[in-house]
Amino acid sequence: MTDTNQSSPQRRSVDLKRVMEFARSEMFDRTFKEGMGIVEETAAYLDGPGRAASKRLSRAAALAYAGESMRLTTRLMQVASWLLVQRAVRDGEINLGEASSDKYRLISRDAPAQMFAASDELPEALKALIIKGAAIYERVRRLDETMYEGDDDAVANPVSDQRALLEQAFKR
Repeated sequence: MTDTNQSSPQRRSVDLKRVMEFARSEMFDRTFKEGMGIVEETAAYLDGPGRAASKRLSRAAALAYAGESMRLTTRLMQVASWLLVQRAVRDGEINLGEASSDKYRLISRDAPAQMFAASDELPEALKALIIKGAAIYERVRRLDETMYEGDDDAVANPVSDQRALLEQAFKR
């Protein structure tokens, strides 16, 4: 697999230090427990009370319920995956280059979804889980951005970087 973190060795050591400091921190432990707790809570709700509640909804609300629950579980699985990868880095089971690849990153820049389609009819418990899920997703996304994109003012743009190199080469 290609290492997508193609910065200087000095930069890489800073990134590894940042990742390792976070992965060994109390904040990571709390975030991990909270994230996995929300995953478990959501699974228990959707398999139990949520399933029963969805059967009592109107057709339109049931469709909204299905869409919202899929969006919620997808985001929570992304959070769980990211947290597990950080723990694997901490434990030496995966290297930083692999962990920083796009397949493990929370790099979604999607606009926030509308607040619950058919929200009047969705069960309150589902709404609460959606809010919790969105909060943990956003927190983990910000952690990912901070850890893997550093303190740079702008996110690296490979096209712009290549263009700058070409311009520099042809100016000689």
